[in-house]
Amino acid sequence: MKALITNISKNKNFLSLASNMVVAVFGFLSIIILARTLTPNYLGEWVLYITAGNFFEMLRFGITRTAIIRFLSGSKGEEREKLIGSNWMIGLISTIIISVFLWTINIIFPQSINDSGFSLFFIWYPILAFINLPFNNAVSILHAEQRFDKILLIRVINVGGFVLFLVFNIFIFKWGVLEILYAHLVVNLLTSIVCLLYKWDGIKHFFKANKKTNKIILDFGKYTTGTLIGSNLLKSSDTFLLGLSPFLGTAGVAFYSIPLKLTEILEIPLRSYVATAFPRMSKASIDNNKKLVKKIFYSYSGGLTFLLLPIIIIGLIFAEEFVLILGGPEYIDTANIFRIFCIYGLFIPIDKFTGVTLDSINKPKRNFYKVIYMASANIIGDIVAIFMMSKFLFVFAVVSLLFYSNLGLNIIPYTGYQFSFITTLELVAFVTILFTIIGIIVGLHYLNEEIKLNYKFVFTEGWSFFKSIIKDISGNIIVKQKKL
Repeated sequence: MKALITNISKNKNFLSLASNMVVAVFGFLSIIILARTLTPNYLGEWVLYITAGNFFEMLRFGITRTAIIRFLSGSKGEEREKLIGSNWMIGLISTIIISVFLWTINIIFPQSINDSGFSLFFIWYPILAFINLPFNNAVSILHAEQRFDKILLIRVINVGGFVLFLVFNIFIFKWGVLEILYAHLVVNLLTSIVCLLYKWDGIKHFFKANKKTNKIILDFGKYTTGTLIGSNLLKSSDTFLLGLSPFLGTAGVAFYSIPLKLTEILEIPLRSYVATAFPRMSKASIDNNKKLVKKIFYSYSGGLTFLLLPIIIIGLIFAEEFVLILGGPEYIDTANIFRIFCIYGLFIPIDKFTGVTLDSINKPKRNFYKVIYMASANIIGDIVAIFMMSKFLFVFAVVSLLFYSNLGLNIIPYTGYQFSFITTLELVAFVTILFTIIGIIVGLHYLNEEIKLNYKFVFTEGWSFFKSIIKDISGNIIVKQKKL
């Protein structure tokens, strides 16, 4: 048993998966607690703070993270130290620029920002950005060194420490959103202090940065930043536009965030298989083995679609129960939004692996264009749903209620506001399906130009891969039972 635990603790794949699982599980726990601690309006403000913060994290670390992971992996000695110094310098400069920009906007438009629900973000995110810079730099360096055990420890301290506070808060302190934000800042500060004390962040190499290593990171990072920002906008634009809507506002953000968070149930296994597939596809591409690249694409995109299908069916049937567990009875009306997201889950694997395959065959620009098409479609669709259709739905609901009430009937179990509120959120979720289909069409078109696809193999190879996954799982269970 001791030898087994030792082997697991040294297994990089397991530790990487464990790190992702820790973030996901603690993320669910934090939403469960916050939904029962804060009113919908305050929960919406918190979600806007976190969502907007994640977007700017992508902007800051999209420039450096992928580049530093790639170039550190093959560097040693002085060159390595210069790269780490450049990572720090670029990160610090981008943090200063972003912070000054946000604080300036807040000074110029204080009332507009306060009315939109973004006040927490504009005031406090710049402070968070400086606080979490050391531990984010540490994660980048440790990732390049494949020290997933230390990354796991950092994640446990960071997200685990915050959830621990939330548990104490709901039972003992009973503090509001501002005090919760202070605690969030303190936990991030403690995480950075740990990284500084153990010298994982590489700040001692700060002054070794030079023009050459700065240019290496920036030249590579300009492409990955665009793709990461576009990918983030696919999720965050819904939240941003809801927050800006005078009709839906922070309450709309809160009600939309509950079913949106549940989609991570579908994404957790997908991330694990992407981590496995990407290096295999990249190696096959470098070896000019297009046949193997296509086989991996067919197998993973089709196989994961089959794998997610039972989870999607369970989600469709028990949507109310899932929403009740995560958000509580106040959010039960969002069950149909989760059902729409479940349908969206059918398209995730093919969409994801078209992007992964484009990157693996060294076509990151085309993946970037694909993401831009998707983000543009999503933003346009959201604007139509949130700022145009919501008004039409409200008028329609009021007229219908008046008409049927005069006849002594009541076919709509909501007020006009409730009906248009929930239906608008459902339309926003439906837009997610549309932009994903656009992404699949564009992605497959680009891939077909490069490696000539035969789409029927997505199902045939995918089914074979799915059966092999089930066989491996069942085989492991049988072996364990025999050992017992």
